[in-house]
Order: sequence, then structure tokens, then C-alpha cells
Amino acid sequence: MNNLLLVFLGGGIGSLLRYGIGIAVQSTVKTGFPLATLCSNVISCIVLAFTVLLLNQKLMLQPNLKMFVLVGFCGGLSTFSTFSFETVELMKTGNTLMAIANIVLSVTVCIGLIYFLVKHV
Repeated sequence: MNNLLLVFLGGGIGSLLRYGIGIAVQSTVKTGFPLATLCSNVISCIVLAFTVLLLNQKLMLQPNLKMFVLVGFCGGLSTFSTFSFETVELMKTGNTLMAIANIVLSVTVCIGLIYFLVKHV
């Protein structure tokens, strides 16, 4: 199957899931912190790490799976641009500590999760 179609389909599914996470988080948790984006990025990192761990041989043998899951789905689910925008908005509204917390939490949790899962699972 064409790589463009696989990335398109995976990205669409990931984006829809990110949208659903946003709705679910915003309807249950009232906070000025961009929790929905953090949740989407953390889930994406977990999916990426487990995919690499559990399907490493298949990823080598089936590059289509890599295109669909890692590039498409995880790319659609995670969102650096939204993270960046929300962080700047926090700064603009005077929530500098919350912006710093968002940066520190997002970077340490996401990178830490991938490192821990790949190294220790």
C-alpha cells in the first residue's frame, strides 16, 4: 500500500483520538493547564515505545506498519505545535509558572516514558 495513504489513515485516526481526548479531558477537568495536550502526547509516546518494543522485528520486515503506526498514528495523536501554542498563551496571560510547568512536565514525562519503556520493559 502507498506510504502516503498509510500515513494519511494513521494520522487521521490519531487526530480523531486526540480530538476525543480533548473533549473528554475538557468536560471532566476544569483547569487552565493544557492537560488534554499533555495526555495526547503521553499516550502517543507510550504507543510509540510499545510498538517499537513489541513489533521491532515486524517494523523491519513490514515498513508499512511503521508508516501507519509510528509516522501516521503517533504523528496525528501527538502535537508539538499545540503544546508550543498553549505554552505561549500561558506566558502571554501571565501564567509563567504554569507555562514552565507545562514545558518541564511535557518534556520529562514524554522522554522519560520512552526511555524507561524502551530500556526496562
